[in-house]
Amino acid sequence: MQKIVFFTGAGISAESGVKTFRDADGLWENHNIYEVATPEAFAANPKLVLEFYNARRRQMYEVEPNDAHRDIAALQDKFEVSVITQNIDNLHERAGSKNILHLHGELDTGRSSTDDGILVPLNGRDIKLGDLAPDGTQLRPHVVWFGEAVPALTQAVPIIEQADILVIVGTSLQVYPAAGLIDYARPECKVWYIDPKAEVPPGYRNNIQLIRDKAVRGVRSLIDKALTA
Repeated sequence: MQKIVFFTGAGISAESGVKTFRDADGLWENHNIYEVATPEAFAANPKLVLEFYNARRRQMYEVEPNDAHRDIAALQDKFEVSVITQNIDNLHERAGSKNILHLHGELDTGRSSTDDGILVPLNGRDIKLGDLAPDGTQLRPHVVWFGEAVPALTQAVPIIEQADILVIVGTSLQVYPAAGLIDYARPECKVWYIDPKAEVPPGYRNNIQLIRDKAVRGVRSLIDKALTA
């Protein structure tokens, strides 16, 4: 069975109504990202940061997976499918995908403020000031903030290296170090890039096929023309 890896970004969740922080005004839900998405912000105003992510978590459960999420999950019947996502929402899980690696954390999980290995499932509930992790520290969102390391990268590299097919969906390939993962694809790996502004990344060595479309139509087009032929 061929191994297909989907590397997904904000564009796939945007079609479900999930807003991103990379809008033209540089704001995320009317907040400067450095006020809500850095360790320094959490240290300075933890209540604001917790309330911000509580609102994002509630919003996540107000939207549904879209056809791109569902089409990716349906391919598990014919391929060994892995999803590596830059998104912190749970839409891939709710669509039925089984093998998912979240590079930047998960919105529906909390963690210790001092040990990123101590995780607490939230199941949709808010994190409040005074809620403690098992080690006694303030519970915080299990989200990689600006200025923090991305430990899941070490898990992502071998997944990319083993891919027979790599499909990049809904990402600008501008967020590093995550964007550099595609360089680990083998020369014989078939690579597609689905995004309205898709371009061949500078210096990319492998052959890459561009599908300049949004995630829902682009994934469906790829499946119809290349993956189910």
